[in-house]
Amino acid sequence: MKNRLFKAILTTAAVLSLTACGAATSAGTPAGKAKNIVIGISPDYPPYDDLTADGKITGFDYDMGEWVFKWLNDNGYNYSHEWKQMAFDTIISAIQADQVDIGISGFSYDPERKVLFSEPYFESAQVAIARVDEADLNSADDLKGKNIGVQLGTTGESAANEIEGAKVQAIEDMGICVESLKGGALDAVIMDSAVAANYAATGDYKILDGALVDEHNYIIAKEGNTELMDALNKAIDAFLKSDECSNLKNKYGLN
Repeated sequence: MKNRLFKAILTTAAVLSLTACGAATSAGTPAGKAKNIVIGISPDYPPYDDLTADGKITGFDYDMGEWVFKWLNDNGYNYSHEWKQMAFDTIISAIQADQVDIGISGFSYDPERKVLFSEPYFESAQVAIARVDEADLNSADDLKGKNIGVQLGTTGESAANEIEGAKVQAIEDMGICVESLKGGALDAVIMDSAVAANYAATGDYKILDGALVDEHNYIIAKEGNTELMDALNKAIDAFLKSDECSNLKNKYGLN
């Protein structure tokens, strides 16, 4: 009797074990468990990405990203997410090495960036700023032969390298780049138009006439990660049609 009961218990346990295995995803994640997405961001590029006085991430990209993941989870997806601060020029390599899943940090399209690009979520351009009292610099045509600062790894760096005779300094942190401009070590700095407007609003800098590159901003992910990117594109489409898109543009002066 005891032996038969023991066999019955073993049989029941085996069935339960198989049932439990069948409830897991092919990746081994139990059904119902949220997939965690790590987001790379470089919070030194206001108003896209910045830090508050107490060190919290803020900016248009951050608020948009929060809206995107809320929308996904409200519409049948199951994601958790976390933000990881890093230098802008390291985000792509971190994606390729599976250290982060996506980048939301004012990325514009560059075919040399071996990543998957989302649908665009913002229209922008690369422009140059100079000190407001710099009489010799008024347009992009005046940048020839000048000392120009750019953030390392940006499309602004590529644009600067196309300027005849320019002496380009690629600096990891945009804040340091602008401080170098303020101190006279640089003649101009190239950046996104929205970021340029943010600095020009201080009264210390002016935006030079003429865009160096017209472009858009995108979320990036690892090549081949189409399942996640398809979901993100649906959320981006919903965001662009939402009132929150206009609200955030107004909040960060991006109109």
